[in-house]
Amino acid sequence: MLTKEQPAQALREQVTTTISGAEATLRALLAEDVDTIFGYPGGAIIPIYDALYDFKEQLNHVLVRHEQGGIHAAQGFARASGRVGVVFATSGPGATNLVTGLADALIDSTPLVCITGQVFAHLLGTDAFQETDILNITTPITKWNYQITNAEEIPEVLAKAFYIARSGRPGPVLIDITKNAQQQKFEYNGYTPCNHIRSYRPKPIVRPEYIEQAAALINQAQRPFVLWGQGVILGKAEQEFKEFIEKSGIPAAWTILGAGALPTDHPLNVGMLGMHGNYGPNVLTNECDVLIAIGMRFDDRVTGRLDKYAKQAKVVHLDIDPTEIDKNVAATVPVWGDCKETLPLLTQLVDNKTHAEWRQRFEDYQTQEVAAVIQEELFPTSEELTMGEVIQQLNELTQGEAIVVTDVGQHQMVACRYARFNRSRSNITSGGLGTMGFALPAAIGAKFGAPSSTVVAVIGDGGFQMTIQELGTIMQTGVDVKIMILNNQFLGMVRQWQELFNDRRYSFVNIASPDYVTVASGYGIAGKRVTERGELQTALQEMLAHPGSFLLEVMVTKENNIFPMVPQGCSVSEIRLR
Repeated sequence: MLTKEQPAQALREQVTTTISGAEATLRALLAEDVDTIFGYPGGAIIPIYDALYDFKEQLNHVLVRHEQGGIHAAQGFARASGRVGVVFATSGPGATNLVTGLADALIDSTPLVCITGQVFAHLLGTDAFQETDILNITTPITKWNYQITNAEEIPEVLAKAFYIARSGRPGPVLIDITKNAQQQKFEYNGYTPCNHIRSYRPKPIVRPEYIEQAAALINQAQRPFVLWGQGVILGKAEQEFKEFIEKSGIPAAWTILGAGALPTDHPLNVGMLGMHGNYGPNVLTNECDVLIAIGMRFDDRVTGRLDKYAKQAKVVHLDIDPTEIDKNVAATVPVWGDCKETLPLLTQLVDNKTHAEWRQRFEDYQTQEVAAVIQEELFPTSEELTMGEVIQQLNELTQGEAIVVTDVGQHQMVACRYARFNRSRSNITSGGLGTMGFALPAAIGAKFGAPSSTVVAVIGDGGFQMTIQELGTIMQTGVDVKIMILNNQFLGMVRQWQELFNDRRYSFVNIASPDYVTVASGYGIAGKRVTERGELQTALQEMLAHPGSFLLEVMVTKENNIFPMVPQGCSVSEIRLR
């Protein structure tokens, strides 16, 4: 057994005569500086859990209540910390319960290493108890997966797993280890981290001629517009990005996964893109003459109807993943590479400009949006509470310094639109997959990943009931997560679509909820329910000041719609204010 004092570096040099595959797995995690694992034990992974008994001082295992909660927690950990999230699950249903989180992590570029137990190698293909072909199931939704049947493979395979998960465009990796490989003893010669695989090039070669062509287009532009995504955050290029837009003077808008790379109140930050984004950024996408996309993939929720998207503009696309360039929107100039490397090169070549008249266009549209939508959403005159005013009051109390973890639905769009994000990695949400049930376990993981930060989970009444059992994880670990349920008694986003496009035929979107405060109290979590505007500020203050987790349920208006909105199948310039 290792002592607590032995550093991770010593593990890389230490030579041990014989150890089990299970112990080799845990030594690999320590060598990769892992300190937190989310997981749920079962028969096929018992040897690893047995070995973990002797590593409790070095590895903190968080026992979740469902494997889906485990992988979402690992996602939240990774997104908040910038490190690789790790999750354990057993074979069969344990492994298949990871599928949603794997798909979510792949599309949102979240680095994970998922380790699943598997039946004995001699039973593979026999339909043994809890045997599932998890490799073929997860091949389309992992960056890489591999099955280990011999313990001697474990150190090298796990080294590759961590390297692949974190390098280039990050993503989830699944390693399936048969039970015999976990139990097998072998000659252990230490652990060597991986930093190169011959067939894998995580960073494309930067081509100076494309940087020069991009700079020439930008310098000639009269109406340039920057769209940025999570690639800026994943590349740790926030400062490089800020220097680029400040020198070039170009207005910049963000995808929901890119939020926080530039502070919300920065003068060149003109707001959110997409279906429920801000009015000006959507309309003016179809009026700019050069569109500079940085670390974003032109998702359909951003572009709307592709055949009417920015057809007048020349497009400069910076991305580390060459497959994203020209996939949805043709690039006039492709700039392959890590934006932490490419942005400084581009900044050197662009001219100092202000684009004052062009930026004024965004301000004019923002004035229209405030009058038509924002004023009433944040400072309503109606008696009923709105989601927007809840987020606005949260802003005043946190000053944009909290990590906000959102679920999926109307509350997600409201929180992403109106929450202040003054620092990177402070907005955690399920973007590409849109996974209801994401927020509660992801918030738990985020708090483990950023323990000194205030973590607020903003959740709808529908999504909360999908992973409500993770309150048990909070109870057992004592983790401090502030849970804010915006309860409109509907599956709100589906209801909005049914109202607008299906003649208010509300088909199975009315959802009943338990008494959340009572449920929380059963898990030893304090809580409060707010129904009146006069109670809101005091309740928010109580939630944030409470020493430990707190559940705040806010009853909001039932049939409020989220605007602006680009109806599906429409151009971004057809965005509706009402």
